[in-house]
Amino acid sequence: MSGITAALFLSGVALLAVAGLYGAARAVRVGSEALSAAPFGSGLEPMEHAVSRFHVRWYTVTLLFLAFDMEMVFMYPWTRVISAMGPSAVIEMFVFLAVLVVGVVYAWREGALRWT
Repeated sequence: MSGITAALFLSGVALLAVAGLYGAARAVRVGSEALSAAPFGSGLEPMEHAVSRFHVRWYTVTLLFLAFDMEMVFMYPWTRVISAMGPSAVIEMFVFLAVLVVGVVYAWREGALRWT
């Protein structure tokens, strides 16, 4: 089978899979009419609009969360290769953690963690 034929075959299989999933979703759906109550908040009426504005301090908290989330993303593979790399891997991870700690200390000093 040539490369173009294989690519066309794979594209056809992918399109059939997508069409099958759309068909399955249409077959098992409950109905097309609108719901009488919102699913958020146990069906209670929302008190504000869904795209209402947030206080600016939530953005700094979000950035801090992302920083620590990225820390975990890098620490999981690090734990898998630490024995193969030796002490240099430990030193590199502590340098990485030090950079994150500097960011948290800076945010703390600037008042990003103050809620009042």
